[in-house]
Amino acid sequence: MPPVAFSGDLKEWVQNTINCHKVMVFSKTTCPFCAKVKELLQSLKVEYYALELDQISNGSDVQQQLLELSGQRTVPNVFINGKHLGGCDATIQANTEGRLLKMINGEEEEYDYDLVVIGGGSGGLACSKAAADLGKRVAVLDFVKPSPQGTTWGLGGTCVNVGCIPKKLMHQAALLGHSLEDAKNYGWQLQEETAKHNWEKMKDSVQDHIGSLNWGYRVQLRDKTVQYLNAYGTFVDQHKIKATNKRGKVTEVTSANFVIATGGRPRIPDIPGAKEFGISSDDLFSLPYCPGKTLVIGASYVALECAGFLAGLGLDVTLMVRSILLRGFDQQMAEKIGDYMENHGVKFLRQYVPLKVERLQEGTPGLLKVTAKPTSGAESDSITGEYNTVLFAVGRDACTENIGLDNIGVRYNTKNGKLFATNEQTNISNVYAIGDVLDEKPELTPVAIQAGKLLAERLFNGSTKQVDYTNVATTVFTPLEYGCIGLAEEDAIAQFGQDNLEVYHTNFQPLEYTVAHREENVCYGKLICLKTDNQRVIGFHVLGPNAGEITQGYALAMKLGATKDDFDNTIGIHPTCSEVFTTLSVTKSSGGDVKAAGC
Repeated sequence: MPPVAFSGDLKEWVQNTINCHKVMVFSKTTCPFCAKVKELLQSLKVEYYALELDQISNGSDVQQQLLELSGQRTVPNVFINGKHLGGCDATIQANTEGRLLKMINGEEEEYDYDLVVIGGGSGGLACSKAAADLGKRVAVLDFVKPSPQGTTWGLGGTCVNVGCIPKKLMHQAALLGHSLEDAKNYGWQLQEETAKHNWEKMKDSVQDHIGSLNWGYRVQLRDKTVQYLNAYGTFVDQHKIKATNKRGKVTEVTSANFVIATGGRPRIPDIPGAKEFGISSDDLFSLPYCPGKTLVIGASYVALECAGFLAGLGLDVTLMVRSILLRGFDQQMAEKIGDYMENHGVKFLRQYVPLKVERLQEGTPGLLKVTAKPTSGAESDSITGEYNTVLFAVGRDACTENIGLDNIGVRYNTKNGKLFATNEQTNISNVYAIGDVLDEKPELTPVAIQAGKLLAERLFNGSTKQVDYTNVATTVFTPLEYGCIGLAEEDAIAQFGQDNLEVYHTNFQPLEYTVAHREENVCYGKLICLKTDNQRVIGFHVLGPNAGEITQGYALAMKLGATKDDFDNTIGIHPTCSEVFTTLSVTKSSGGDVKAAGC
């Protein structure tokens, strides 16, 4: 087959080809959807140029360039007056809505906005501000439906209000309590023999900080001329939503493009009393009273983090776990976290699920009775317990159920409500999604922020840069923090095979622990290396204080393809925890001793 005739850069040639034809169709002769689009254009007596990619030798290269230019690799791939329309469905829908000929004739309807972002979390705010910086007309819709217990919050989404920010601040409060005990061994003479924690003071301080962030986001949107709408958005059609405010007033808003950034909310199990008497992380961080004796139900990172800092504040905490801890994370690390927490005051009720929650006594807090059964047992094997507070942390659901996705045909995973998208573009050409609503993507604030910024650049500034979802670093803020990058050990084995891996590991003792007389050999680190690729590091795992601060720097190294030799050739900073990753010598396969041996 002859190659496409072009000179210079292929990407530039593809863009010029698009620009030179009013209606440009990238097609394949064997594709029935391509045939349908061409038949439609012919029936409308529209002149078009079709490039049949299966008739040229570098058709796959052209498709790759189309992916970078438009976010779509599949055919048909239709462009009108230099603008990307989409595939077969998008073209037919544009015709059905009476927009196709208007687009071709340059008479396309003028919309209220160039971009409307549905969701005022970190990703949505980042996307909206980036688009506004490029001179676009932008609006953000943000509406918080109250939790079953009536909790609401301000602009900023989960991370700012009921996630990362208050979680880490309360984690820090618990760490300070432990540090008070350490201080005695460092010569500090405390006036009171036993320190006492004031929940209300902590809660007020945390909420004051969050309030300042909420206000700051409002100011930023105003300064960048982004319209803020405190309203709930529901799609009417591909270019129109209805926005309903808290008073029930409905306003219609039109836009050339939409970004769905609605995030997720905690899942509450469908058992008697759960919604009526239980709380979730949506409620905990602004709870006006100390939760007292608490049952945390779940094994997610939210469950472990909340149970950890509540226990660190001196509360009686029990964690009810259905199966494994931290599903999706490295299971050796998860069990080490569980062991540490159990040794530091958290009681574990393993292999149990709740059946019902009953109120025994009202109050702040009141008294609740929980009935649970073994995961593999019968209700006749049920047990009961009494607690002041029951916190559910059994997972999160995407907030997509009632935003009108079916009205416009957006495809999504019916099991979890998450959206299918390629390079953040859904199957509807002008509707995009970022953050926690994306199927099989990391539910992490920095990921959503990066996706939002890069999407705005692609939509409005000609950029082709995509989000790199591989080797994204994260940290679980349990009492002993866990940082990780890349593959869990069991996932690495499944992907590459045990024989192709080498795992280097060690326990370590932070210098700060020695004088404080903390226990030895609870901190741990390991590198998972691929022997068939020059011992490239494909998994990084650390359990110890300040794990997040340690992990961030190594994320850059792994992004650049660091090998075990690169780690070994790096001189560590002494005395720090991080330096152990520059001196790892014991492999799991050797069975050698990894106990901490001091500085």
